[in-house]
Amino acid sequence: MKYLLLINTRSPGEPPAGEPGVEEFMAYDKAVTDAGVKVDGNALDLGTGTTVHVRADGERVVTDGPFAETREIVGGYYLIDVPDLDAALDWAARCPGARYGTVEVRTVWEPDAS
Repeated sequence: MKYLLLINTRSPGEPPAGEPGVEEFMAYDKAVTDAGVKVDGNALDLGTGTTVHVRADGERVVTDGPFAETREIVGGYYLIDVPDLDAALDWAARCPGARYGTVEVRTVWEPDAS
């Protein structure tokens, strides 16, 4: 099954408190790659983002930047393919982002191919 690991981090501007460095994320990336479970994964730019909302009347509302009042934002993701939720939770717990933020595990819906 495929699972999306959403790595949530502090909003830009909040003081870092023991955040893991690039080296730790590179080691984690190597581990998921070497284990053959990584399908995709990327870090996201924490300072940019655009939100689109279409109102009931059809008007499109576009808001730039991450919301300032948000305490955590998505800083990156991994898409993994593992046997079950327990395996996905194990990989999420190993992610350096779980130590200073959170890693949300979401099942990827795959319609039945039959």
